[in-house]
Amino acid sequence: MAYWLMKSEPEELSIDHLAAEPRRLFRWDGVHNYRARNWMHDMAPGDRFFFAHSSCKVPGVAGVAEIAGEAYTDPTQFDPASHYFDPASKPDKPRWLSRDVRFVERFGKVLRLQELRPHAAALGHFHLLQKANRLSVMPVSDAQWHYVLALARREPTP
Repeated sequence: MAYWLMKSEPEELSIDHLAAEPRRLFRWDGVHNYRARNWMHDMAPGDRFFFAHSSCKVPGVAGVAEIAGEAYTDPTQFDPASHYFDPASKPDKPRWLSRDVRFVERFGKVLRLQELRPHAAALGHFHLLQKANRLSVMPVSDAQWHYVLALARREPTP
């Protein structure tokens, strides 16, 4: 099993959407970066990822979800009404992928980026904490996975 981190704007798709329908598969689409797309291609069914909220009031890691099924062509790239429309992508040679995902766990509270920053040394090259990182999909090492999971699950101190 590999581990990942995937970011979404909560207004579009959030951990709360997944938690509200835990058996439902949700399509993760709209990824238009080649590096992120290649990582989506490398994912396997059953891989887990941190579900991170971005471009919102409280950005951070909100829970865990898993990859359900194989990668497939992202239909939004062909839809002129979609803000993910890509006129250069052709049905016979699509550029972008989607993955189906499902709910695993919502954390008691969002593990905010400012709470993660003091742990940068322990996390090593954790993509989420890199200043120039705008990617919505990124790999997470086993050590990073377990470290962040422990931070997210710890009981808040009074």
